[in-house]
Amino acid sequence: MSSSDPVRRLRVLAAGLRAGMYAEDHLALPYDRVWAVIADLQSELPHLVPFLREFRVSPGDADRKQALAVGRSGLTEAFEVRLAPGWCLMQSRLTVGGMAAVPEAGGTRFAVLGATRPTVLRPVQWLYGRRLGERRGRAFVDRVAGRAALR
Repeated sequence: MSSSDPVRRLRVLAAGLRAGMYAEDHLALPYDRVWAVIADLQSELPHLVPFLREFRVSPGDADRKQALAVGRSGLTEAFEVRLAPGWCLMQSRLTVGGMAAVPEAGGTRFAVLGATRPTVLRPVQWLYGRRLGERRGRAFVDRVAGRAALR
């Protein structure tokens, strides 16, 4: 793996953030199908994140975009999104979310992370990670695989 490997970069970022959620797996699906799900944030992210009702992404072809997440409860949060082939990083004032993918023999290596930004939330993140992070990360990977298989 080279240092420009997006999955490796996401793994390093997750470690640095002490992410409460990180999952990585090999999907037996072509990279193009997996990445098509991730790149279509506005349509697909509400299917991937259970508490998300809507994710509005500003139009345009730029790799840096603004987005608005609308939760099922109606709460909203503004995000800055960096989207490039194999790499998606979404940051709000409270959270960081990321996804990465690379072609791998017989399929795609895919990773996802979720972390809090403010230091004051670190104890919550630690507790979440210990109790739910692994299970939620695995469920996210499975939902991506399911959505990609439909393409």
